[in-house]
Amino acid sequence: MRLVIATHNKGKIIEIKKILGKLNLELLGMDEVGIADEIIEDGKTFADNALKKAEYVARKIKGWSVADDSGISVDALDGAPGVYSARWAGQDVSDQEIPIRLLDRLSKVPLDRRQATFISSVALVSPEGRHWLFEGKVEGSITTELKGEARPHMPYDVIFIPVGYQRTFAEMSHQEKNSLSHRGAAFLKLKVFLDKEFPS
Repeated sequence: MRLVIATHNKGKIIEIKKILGKLNLELLGMDEVGIADEIIEDGKTFADNALKKAEYVARKIKGWSVADDSGISVDALDGAPGVYSARWAGQDVSDQEIPIRLLDRLSKVPLDRRQATFISSVALVSPEGRHWLFEGKVEGSITTELKGEARPHMPYDVIFIPVGYQRTFAEMSHQEKNSLSHRGAAFLKLKVFLDKEFPS
């Protein structure tokens, strides 16, 4: 079975391939199947955006596609950046600048009020247009400084510490982060589903 991941984000593709790698799947990114289009993420929820991307690619390739939309919700900012996490700081702001701007917004927020939640929705779409949704969440808090080295297009990893840990996602290995993360949790649910529906 060929499954196309509806993203150009190389860091995200690496994570997903590590999670789903042991399944009997050929996993490819959009670039690998010749889709250069940028899909506008204008949904009101993470699930809306994930489904829009997966449906677009599934129609293009006439095959199976999977997409996720993820973001961070900060309690002290009334849930922002939320669904706008990728563009909340502005269209031309670099990945390096995004977490700095968030820290600036939280500069007067005490340590005991810096709770945040990472959320990921994953959409799987079949060649016929059927779809399934999977969600993962991880609770944590925002640091007061950058810690670790961010992976490509995952700017918030350097400022998010999951509950029960003293290190940010950026300070963890791929394997450790995947075992804890919102995206990891959502894709593990997808993995169980695929393994049941399409056993090796």
